[in-house]
Amino acid sequence: MNSRERVRESLSHRPPDRVPVDFGSTAVTGIHVSCVAALRDWFGLEKRPVQVNEPYQMLGWVDEDLKQAMGIDVEGVFPRKTMFGFPNRNWREWCLPGGLEVLVSEDFVTSVDTNGDILIYPEGDRSAPPSGRMPHDGWFFDTIVRQEPVDDSLLNVEDNVEEFQPLEEEDLEHFRRETARAAATGRAVMACFGGTAFGDIALVPGPFLKHPKGIRDVAEWYISTRTRRDYVHRIFERQCEVGLANLARVHAAVGDQVDAVFLCGTDFGTQTSSFCSVSTFDELWLPYYQRINDWIHRNTAWRCFKHSCGSVERFIPSMLRAGFDILNPVQCSAAGMGPDHLKSAYGGRLTFWGGGVDTQQVLPFGTPAQVREQVLERCEIFSRGGGFVFNTIHNIQARTPVANIAAMLDAVNEFNGRTAATGSAHA
Repeated sequence: MNSRERVRESLSHRPPDRVPVDFGSTAVTGIHVSCVAALRDWFGLEKRPVQVNEPYQMLGWVDEDLKQAMGIDVEGVFPRKTMFGFPNRNWREWCLPGGLEVLVSEDFVTSVDTNGDILIYPEGDRSAPPSGRMPHDGWFFDTIVRQEPVDDSLLNVEDNVEEFQPLEEEDLEHFRRETARAAATGRAVMACFGGTAFGDIALVPGPFLKHPKGIRDVAEWYISTRTRRDYVHRIFERQCEVGLANLARVHAAVGDQVDAVFLCGTDFGTQTSSFCSVSTFDELWLPYYQRINDWIHRNTAWRCFKHSCGSVERFIPSMLRAGFDILNPVQCSAAGMGPDHLKSAYGGRLTFWGGGVDTQQVLPFGTPAQVREQVLERCEIFSRGGGFVFNTIHNIQARTPVANIAAMLDAVNEFNGRTAATGSAHA
């Protein structure tokens, strides 16, 4: 099989010839730019600065030579603008606090405050308040909350849907061009078209907006899902209407070259519990997810990708009712998220895109032998009968030892070699 056939087979819950691999196709399956640079050195590839394609988390673009070295089967299509509201263009060198030279967009505009923290500005406009902060000893940006005092008598839904607007022709042309590029690689195509992430707290503060209005504080937003539920419903209703119209225009532009679409990154789980009850999920989120997913399944060949960290097993039946086909990042260390249970209970209906190795303890702090052991175990469990795309549990973080990342990749290859030798194909 080629890469695209391999991923499609797994998404159809049939055993592919080998476990497909994704790194870098989304903002939740990526690699910190410092680790991308380290991997280029590890594989002996040409030395050159790595592009920061997702500046919020400082994720690095994986070039074609590294994709081949890593055995990557998925190609990503990203929105035209980044989380800080500017496009990636006219690359220039920039130095990470640790001294690594990377490439950033010309609109990656920063300053340094009195603590030595790095501040970044929405749309690269220093006349606006900064919207992100990288601590002086940090590796990525945290959102700066710029919440005006909330007056319930003045709340206006339009303030909280400022960012959800009909796509511009420039955006459609970008998706048309990028989807064609991705499809030409022969890999499966994972696209993020934006606009359907209902209540994602990474987006609620509006790091891409110069002067966000409405409810933009994370704590206030969570409170609002309980105390201002009618208001949140109206936000989601308006967002859903615009999102459906945009998806129709995008599909007309790119067709079924896309294999899966990253729809929503709203997190519902903590390490041990959840941010809301299942009944709240069903009342507040499920209807809008259903409308988006139903439209996609009726009108396209795309599969629907849902990201949610934490202990989310209790929500999986609702996610399936909502029409999601794929769950990421599959945080097996969280309560109730044991791999054997997830695969036996939901593996016939849900593709697990992630879960391949723990990124909180094992990958960053374990030994290469411990990494190998866990990767082989996870591949054995999740690959049975298809429905698995190998990825870590969320992005590979800065300071992860490159020897451990290499051990992870070697273990996937070892597993695939074993199954090829036996002819079992993970059946």
